[in-house]
Amino acid sequence: MADKRSTLISAVVYRDPRAALAWLEKAFGFETVMLIEDPSGEIAHSEMRFGDTLIMVGQEWDENHKSPSSLGGKNTQSLHIHIDTDIGAHFEQAKAAGAEVIAAPETQFYGDRTYRCRDPEGHIWTVGQTVKVVTREEAEVASGLKITGWV
Repeated sequence: MADKRSTLISAVVYRDPRAALAWLEKAFGFETVMLIEDPSGEIAHSEMRFGDTLIMVGQEWDENHKSPSSLGGKNTQSLHIHIDTDIGAHFEQAKAAGAEVIAAPETQFYGDRTYRCRDPEGHIWTVGQTVKVVTREEAEVASGLKITGWV
């Protein structure tokens, strides 16, 4: 187990968590850091690392914990990955792995270039890279929105 655990970890549910682990590694560059199997070889729990963040990847286990593929593609959350490498190359890697493109890379008013896609079971992922440092005031002018707080 890692020395320091993330303070917030998302748990992502799949029909086939073993396939999801392989896909997330191939498409996005996640690394499996924990895999717990039950006596029959089914995945009981797993964790993947991307940078300094963890996600849990598990299987459907009751009516309230389902993959989007079991819910007609419905999502109750989406996931965001922030990268500091070439977003164009990352996008091509995800597409080559079979990601369904929802939105191709585009620079946003807040200075990040992002793309959005669905994984094979329908989870929505957004990937972003900061390409320009923008002030809150610049973002407000560019977007026409009132922004309170700015990280």
